[in-house]
Amino acid sequence: MIKRFILLFIFFSKIALSQNSFYVDSLQISLKNYNKKEQLQQILKIPYDKFIGNIATSEILAQKAVKLANEFNDYNSLADAYVKLSLVYAYKDKREKKITYNLKAIRIYEKTGNIEKAGQSYGELGFSIKHEDFEAALYYMRKGIKLFEGLEDFNKADATYDNYGTLQEMLKNYDSAIYYHSKSLQIKKKNKDSIGIPYGYVHLATVNINLNNFNVAKKYIDSSQVIRLLRKDTYGIAENYAYYGDLYFAKKEYKKSIENFKKGYHLSIKNHFISLQKYCANYLTKSYLALNDYKNAFNYNNIYQSLKDSTLNAKTNNRVAELQIEFETEKKEKEIAQQKEELLENELEIKNKNLIAIVLASVMLLLGIISYGLLKRQQHKRKEFQNKLALKEAQTHNKLQEQRLRISRDLHDNIGSQLTFIISSIDNLKFITKNSDEILKNKLSEINQFASNTISQLRDTIWAMNKNEITFEDLQGRILAFIEKAKSATNDIQFNFNATVKSAINFSSIKGIHLFRVIQEAINNAVKYAEASEINVTILEQNNTLLIEIKDNGKGFNLNTIVLGNGLENLQKRIHEINGEITFDSEINKGTSIKITCLKNKTNAV
Repeated sequence: MIKRFILLFIFFSKIALSQNSFYVDSLQISLKNYNKKEQLQQILKIPYDKFIGNIATSEILAQKAVKLANEFNDYNSLADAYVKLSLVYAYKDKREKKITYNLKAIRIYEKTGNIEKAGQSYGELGFSIKHEDFEAALYYMRKGIKLFEGLEDFNKADATYDNYGTLQEMLKNYDSAIYYHSKSLQIKKKNKDSIGIPYGYVHLATVNINLNNFNVAKKYIDSSQVIRLLRKDTYGIAENYAYYGDLYFAKKEYKKSIENFKKGYHLSIKNHFISLQKYCANYLTKSYLALNDYKNAFNYNNIYQSLKDSTLNAKTNNRVAELQIEFETEKKEKEIAQQKEELLENELEIKNKNLIAIVLASVMLLLGIISYGLLKRQQHKRKEFQNKLALKEAQTHNKLQEQRLRISRDLHDNIGSQLTFIISSIDNLKFITKNSDEILKNKLSEINQFASNTISQLRDTIWAMNKNEITFEDLQGRILAFIEKAKSATNDIQFNFNATVKSAINFSSIKGIHLFRVIQEAINNAVKYAEASEINVTILEQNNTLLIEIKDNGKGFNLNTIVLGNGLENLQKRIHEINGEITFDSEINKGTSIKITCLKNKTNAV
């Protein structure tokens, strides 16, 4: 019975994906049979799940709708077309374009008095910026809800309530999240909304996953998938694989989570769902890490970093912030203009009464003086701010210079000493006789090993030099690559890597290279001297502190009798330079543990 269900599930999935794409393609072909006004209406009537099922064709149709609406001066249709374009760029993960068209739609809806659609658009705007500016996201979302609740009939507020529930879930207000998701689902069922109901189910599933109610969560996802298969909802089917992946990841059934995230990942590639593709790649990395499969974790981490770097960059973030400021500024200017018009009307009425006119003139004079004072005060604040900004830029420049000097010292101390050894070794070869072939081979091998280490350290230092900041994912990828290299060099040691860091951490390049060097040196020492069969690297976070431990089960040493050599002193020096702490714990025949603690903020950031 179960096997038959699985076969039917796969069969309907393939049919759904192909037919969803066919719907939009066939509409594009059939448009030539309609006049221009009918073409516009046909495009705007495309159902949500059909529209996102073929993003490439839908983008062309949405752009055509914008052109036709402008041609007919049909502002309501133009706003609807902008919403369609905003939807396209949301699934293509082009945030700047998504927010641009969303704001254009809001301006038109407010101008034409379409409160219902303005409320929907405010809700979508808030939801789209939740990761970049959470406070602004809550503001726009609440504004959308307020607009809906001012209407007698707010049956179309379901999506806004649903998305607001997601924001409450991000705040870990799970009771509030369930309330708003359930309120949204109730409206969807009342409207018999077969597109929206699956979203309500999976959002309730996510809350129950966070509450460890796994059986309830799976029932919600299953219910969502049944409807999405019947509707042939391409994006919904791919998204549900990700939700199944979330469920099994939370249950620590990592093989099942990998299976489902891979399905979602490949469907996202096929249908250009960039945001979902990035999400699946990130959790595939985490799932493989949990299974100690560092090779696949490293590969998917590179994919995730590439997707993240292509969609999130400083230029895009700045432009998104500028768009919000421009929108709010425009609204305030309209309000000021409206107030000025009302003031002029009042003045015309008051001019017939001389006494009132004198009083009004006095008031206006007083307002002028106050405004002039406020203007001067604002100019003074602006000038003071510009001076502070110039000072901050100068300080930043000085810090950049200090960083370059530190990196230069790192190149000199690490690589210069090893190159000196190579030169000294080559000089010593002059004193070896022709009959000392074995000695010569050993000496050359030794020189070769030092040269290889020198090149490796040079690459690591250049890696740090080329980055203003090093993310935790970057550092983790570098550690995984080094562990893979160490594994290939020895077959007698079992390596285990475990990282449970969930928050986004950015290190300065100095802090990142110091942490990597210390972990690298600790692993090298364990491989060379500890005679260990197992080496564990653990990284976790505790409040505002990062905790790192490198532990082996080797022969250990007596801390009371041994003198720390240059290698261990260098580890201490590196950690102290980033305001961290390092401790050594070792016992004969029971192994060695090196523990590092440092703050998660950018210590010594430049």
